[in-house]
Amino acid sequence: MELASQKLRKLAPELDPLRIGTGWKPEDLDKPQIIIESTAGDSHPGSGHLFELVKEVRRGVHDAGGYGARYFCTDICDGESQGHDGINFSLASREMIANMIEIHANATPFDGGVFIASCDKGMPGNLIGMARVNIPSIMVTGGTMSAGPDLLTLEQLGMYSAKFERGEIDEAKLQWAKENACPSCGACSFIGTASTLQIMAEALGLSLPGSALLPATSPDLKQYAYNAGKRAVELALEGVKPSDIVTMDSLENAIMVHAAISGSTNCLLHLPAIAHEYGLTITGDTFDRLHRGAHYLLDLRPAGKWPAEFFYYAGGVPAIMEEIRGVLHLDAKTITGKTLGENLDELKANGFYERCQKWLDEANKKYGISITKEDIIRPYDKAIGTEGSIAVLKGNLAPEGADIKHTACPPEMYKAVLNARECLDAVLHHKVQKGDAVFIRYEGPKGSGMPEMFYTSEAISSDKELGRAIALITDGRFSGASTGPVIGHCSPEAAAGGPIALVEEGDVIELDVFARKLNIIGVKGERKTPEEMDAILAERKKSWKPRAKKYKSGVLRLFSELAASPMKGAYLEYD
Repeated sequence: MELASQKLRKLAPELDPLRIGTGWKPEDLDKPQIIIESTAGDSHPGSGHLFELVKEVRRGVHDAGGYGARYFCTDICDGESQGHDGINFSLASREMIANMIEIHANATPFDGGVFIASCDKGMPGNLIGMARVNIPSIMVTGGTMSAGPDLLTLEQLGMYSAKFERGEIDEAKLQWAKENACPSCGACSFIGTASTLQIMAEALGLSLPGSALLPATSPDLKQYAYNAGKRAVELALEGVKPSDIVTMDSLENAIMVHAAISGSTNCLLHLPAIAHEYGLTITGDTFDRLHRGAHYLLDLRPAGKWPAEFFYYAGGVPAIMEEIRGVLHLDAKTITGKTLGENLDELKANGFYERCQKWLDEANKKYGISITKEDIIRPYDKAIGTEGSIAVLKGNLAPEGADIKHTACPPEMYKAVLNARECLDAVLHHKVQKGDAVFIRYEGPKGSGMPEMFYTSEAISSDKELGRAIALITDGRFSGASTGPVIGHCSPEAAAGGPIALVEEGDVIELDVFARKLNIIGVKGERKTPEEMDAILAERKKSWKPRAKKYKSGVLRLFSELAASPMKGAYLEYD
């Protein structure tokens, strides 16, 4: 088989001298050529260490007889973008990263690729880009940061900030939390979007088994990166592409793992967008179907007790998959060349879990605790919950759907009748009352780029009274760290004229997680029949006018013009 790079060398006589001028040796030109694409940069802890992994990947490529070319498209940090309009660029950056990968890999010839990322938009951006270029490829995930003193992790900063705003802690305590929440590089140490997407990459079969969400400081992570570089050359020679691996079976496997880990609701944006690139369709309904009856096993923050650092110590994705083995498609292909079932059997045989136990023993000593693997990943028959972790709600308020992570929501809010109200200042200063539904709208992809509502959700969940008595409903989204009665992705969004744009102060809102309902059922505190509500909403729609575009130019104008519905994945639609 003649490699693509060698074919294109014959068509472009400038290619060889330009690569020699870049540092390639003449003998390198005949080797399998591997693009090493990463989000390495000084943008945040999740990318600050990735260049070390790039080096290891490149060394692996070299030792396998290939040549690795380093390309970079640094991502931004959702945490650093919180609290100002910078967060509006977050979701759009996913598309721009994918676009740059498409440009990098298609403008010059490569036979294979290694994609390296850690965080919220770098991970899905690379997974989308990998799908789009569809050359033999492997994903390397950058792992998670260590926990701080007292097992402090970054998602607790919102709680500390809200408590400070309410005068419950002093500035010194807030400053202590700020200075100790990020003690190392890596993704934030909880099962937020970054951690979830790292896990999804392995669950899809696109990363080496056992490699997802290692501690970023672990020597094992560098070894996995080196092994990935070697495997990328083999994949190039074998001609195995991501489209040979990502199927409906592998996507369903990923969603079942998502249910077992209580993954971020942002995954409902990213997995559909990834599937779309393969010509496959998954929706919020797919998540809802597979989450029903699924066993939720992972006791990690934000819904659980322990930092994400402990995930690997308990056996990582393979340990989760062993517990839910009976519901997985074990014959799904993976980048190892083996099936998922074969990979799991091989890990058990080669001492993987014994090595993880040694790391757990060391962590117990380091943090002065004494926990077992089963404290972190519960056995299947001792699950934390048996209804997955995500519910997709529908009704006249969200005809296309809205989502809630019910594992992070107080049970008291699973079924409620609420009064509509509007927003953050009201929550922080107790201007809302028990039984209110707080709305934040015009924050979907077409409205303002679909920013996170992290501070607002933390303000609610950190208040013991409000966190069990009100709900937050938005067409925006939430950080994977968010907890509490928060409902996002309400579709169609307000900017597209969805019913959320028509809600008025004092409307009666029905929330029923069990029945998957989200409806407007009354006006000014008075209940109406469904037919009466339909007529009222139709009248309101007649007088509704679209808001002026928030962004007149630049990337957010482009994104707002082309972005699909949140429940479809908010990818760019061109038709």
